[in-house]
Amino acid sequence: MAEQHSRFVSEKELDRQRAFIEKIRKRTAAFTAEKGRPPYYHILTFGCQQNEADSEILSGLATEMGYCESEDPAQCELIVINTCAVREHAEKRALSITGQLKHLKAANPAMKIAICGCMVSQEHRRDDIKFRYPYVDILFGTDKLYRFPEYLSARLDGGKRSFSIPDSEGTIAEGLPVKRKNAFSSYVSVMYGCNNFCTYCIVPYVRGRERSRRPEDVVKEVKTLVEAGCREITLLGQNVNSYGKDLERPYDFSDLLKEIDAIEGDFWIRFMTSHPKDASKKLIDTIADGRHIAHQLHLPLQSGSDDVLKRMNRVYTFAQYQELAAYANERISDLAMTSDIIVGFPGESEDDFAKTLEALSAVRFDSIFSFLYSPRKGTPAASMEDQIGEAVKKERFERLLQLQNSISKEKNDRCEKSVQKVLVMGRSKTDDSTLTGRNEQNKLVHFKGSDSLIGRFVRIKITKAETFALFGELEED
Repeated sequence: MAEQHSRFVSEKELDRQRAFIEKIRKRTAAFTAEKGRPPYYHILTFGCQQNEADSEILSGLATEMGYCESEDPAQCELIVINTCAVREHAEKRALSITGQLKHLKAANPAMKIAICGCMVSQEHRRDDIKFRYPYVDILFGTDKLYRFPEYLSARLDGGKRSFSIPDSEGTIAEGLPVKRKNAFSSYVSVMYGCNNFCTYCIVPYVRGRERSRRPEDVVKEVKTLVEAGCREITLLGQNVNSYGKDLERPYDFSDLLKEIDAIEGDFWIRFMTSHPKDASKKLIDTIADGRHIAHQLHLPLQSGSDDVLKRMNRVYTFAQYQELAAYANERISDLAMTSDIIVGFPGESEDDFAKTLEALSAVRFDSIFSFLYSPRKGTPAASMEDQIGEAVKKERFERLLQLQNSISKEKNDRCEKSVQKVLVMGRSKTDDSTLTGRNEQNKLVHFKGSDSLIGRFVRIKITKAETFALFGELEED
């Protein structure tokens, strides 16, 4: 088990990083005294919730180093782009924005630009940035997040541009500062990395092998958040159902959920993502019996065709998936199930796609996240024969959405006239006069109300249902 403990960054190494933080803080204090303002930083994040959680750590580190956050990159002394490699579109956007920073760096040569995250953990992307974007100062992968102060300090001292090489095993660094974007809704990572090697997915190559945080560290973090008034905590992992396989004692994700559920307070626990091959009836029973665990399950199917699932290396059949889904709906009557679907995976025939449509009709998800297959360099699927043309993928995609939208509308219609507990998230982006929140099933709910309700649980009577949201009226206490 010594190997498992070696994954944890030592306290000695963390102290070394704290020394770099203190060194930079002296520099930023001198900057503030000279300029009459603090140096500013800006972080731009692409990708999943795990990237968002990573950016909150980067923000915490920047704050500890004496920088203040700004929404305007042009006025910043430090810019960090936290990247995603799951889909090509996210990579292209990140590179496009990196290109736009050239003129900012020219206007302010003292500005430091760092690019981190999944994209730069790929060798070809590191080389691309190294040679095409000479004004980028620092590159580091997800496993080197804790060394950000060291890399920045070296560059501020006039050192060379740095390009860290990722460790395939990965690390866990506890006790890093976190600056959370939201005081009442927070992410907590329970594990990192992935061992599944789905043939379409780049994640195992850029985030390393699976490694679980110690249960006591996770529980302590969640308890601290609840005591501070957090109302929604989302537990994160590439495959949370693999949690605990590398721990010393028999302990799995359901055990962790039970410990967190025992914490006193008024809050919801959510989690993502589950892998169907590891999701169990024990997990469903834990959700059903819990006090705080939201009745919501995101369980990516990806395809309804067993042939496609086999080529994806998903290691389950649709029949096995359907059996688990049926058990979940039996045990939790108000469960909302959501899923991921990939359209146009290499070799997907019209019959394969028809089976996916049949799967949607059979399981009847509340909503899905659907994607056109995007080849990722370095994955087995990228070099498979029978790549599907864009026109075919888009035509199938439209049919998929048409079916799912009708199912989502039907599911939402059942909420009309009900009273829902809703966590108020803020003002609607499309209507300033409307508040928006989410119910226990994670459905969007819009209603009229004052800003004083933001961050609170309220009761909303649903008056109208649409495909992607519910609308209602506030019930006074």
